Amino acid sequence: MPNVLIADDQHTVLEALRMLLKTEGYRTELVSSPGSLLNAIESHDFNVVLLDLNYTLDTTSGHEGLELLSRIQALDENLPLVVMTAWGSMDLAIEAMRRGASDFIQKPWDNQQVLHTLRRQIARRQKTKAERHQHQLEDEQIGELKELHQHLFPREMPQMPGIEIAAGTRAARDVGGDFFHLDKCGNKLAVAIADVAGKGLPAALLMANLQGTIKPLMREAASPARTCERVNTAICDVTVLGKFIALFYAVIEPDAHNLTFTNAGHNPALLVRRDGSVEKLSAGGAVLGHFPNWQYGEQTIAFTAGDRLLLFTDGVNEACNADEQDFGDERMAEIARQYPELDAAGLHEIITHAVTQHCDGRFQDDATLVVVAAK
Repeated sequence: MPNVLIADDQHTVLEALRMLLKTEGYRTELVSSPGSLLNAIESHDFNVVLLDLNYTLDTTSGHEGLELLSRIQALDENLPLVVMTAWGSMDLAIEAMRRGASDFIQKPWDNQQVLHTLRRQIARRQKTKAERHQHQLEDEQIGELKELHQHLFPREMPQMPGIEIAAGTRAARDVGGDFFHLDKCGNKLAVAIADVAGKGLPAALLMANLQGTIKPLMREAASPARTCERVNTAICDVTVLGKFIALFYAVIEPDAHNLTFTNAGHNPALLVRRDGSVEKLSAGGAVLGHFPNWQYGEQTIAFTAGDRLLLFTDGVNEACNADEQDFGDERMAEIARQYPELDAAGLHEIITHAVTQHCDGRFQDDATLVVVAAK
């Protein structure tokens, strides 16, 4: 049953409105002063307030009622307010609306107009409350997803003789769709970076499924081709049409001075050699989640002292400046060539700074960069 608060300093007006609304099934509360009105709003929940703009302090201008509107707004900015006065004018109506009134009725009123106005404002109140409740649920979900998202990334980098590691990520929204992980198994280092199609909740859930599948395989430094096949099967079982994961996965063996990789539809990693030459690592196969029986390939190449491996998602190389020019792979490789003396952390910092300057901090997509350097 809708609950209506009616405020007027005339008892006959209050009773007339109470009887009208009672016949329509409304519950009403009647008050005759601004103080009583404010107390009622603080104490109870109303669907709408119907209030006079003139009280005993000033019975013609409506100034006291206009001031009251601002005070009610401070208590509940979403509460519909329908104002009425026998001394109504267009200027007063406009000022009442400016101060937060939802609608305006002039005395003497038409009963059907009053009922129509209240029904409309009550529906508005119900819609607003439903939207606020939905937003609260979404905020709670986002908070939980943020916490989950942070747990997807390694809290500290694994330590391995002959290898330096630096990594970082930034989400374009509250919850991003990028993933990276590194794990050590004996004298092997497993490295993965992935980009989940989409953003928000669907991407976060798919990424959680990815990390749950790939981390156990990385702990044993499973071969890249076998890892991609296992992960692809798992993702195909849960993903929906149009959702997929692009993944680059490598196993580095510092003692053997090599790395073995599979690229499943991801940006080609950049291998910047000590002599300044650059190799793009693109061999592997299709994105994960589309083709359940895809057979992935892998490739083994040298990874020796002075080499730097750059892994990155679209948010890095596709970061645009004001002229809509991408930062680009070549710019990233050139920075690595210009600073051969930098360690992994230093190179990661200078590339990140350059990308941020290029797009003026306005990243259009999630941006993740991982640097692995052979000493």
